[in-house]
Amino acid sequence: MAITTNAIANSFKKELLEGKHDFTASTGSVFKLAMYTSAATLGKSTTSYTTGSETSSPAGYTAGGKALVNGGTSVASDVAIVDFSNLSFTNVTLTARGALIYNTSNSNTAVAVLDFGGDKTATSGTFTIQFPAFTTSAAILRIS
Repeated sequence: MAITTNAIANSFKKELLEGKHDFTASTGSVFKLAMYTSAATLGKSTTSYTTGSETSSPAGYTAGGKALVNGGTSVASDVAIVDFSNLSFTNVTLTARGALIYNTSNSNTAVAVLDFGGDKTATSGTFTIQFPAFTTSAAILRIS
């Protein structure tokens, strides 16, 4: 079992062409981020949110994770990008190896797998997912 590097879900690529994901800020689909332990099996073949090997915490993190705040979309230099605000889980004690971004408006379908590169922990503190800059070379989702 493993979280296999950062990956866009193959099913998501197909669903984009079918119009199943709306990244319009504040009025589009609802996207969430759930975190997982190193026992999780996540990668480009992941098709939907699962509770298997999801991170747990006595407080501050609940199954399913949290909703992401969509900062909108843009196109520059022939690259379409989407932006999410950083996401914090406060007062948590947890260990996470990676995360899954998924669309709750489309039957919890997978969007992207995030690999943290190793176990990351918080002990009675704040665990923050810091998204990359909203640029054509760094945004979390880019289509060129």
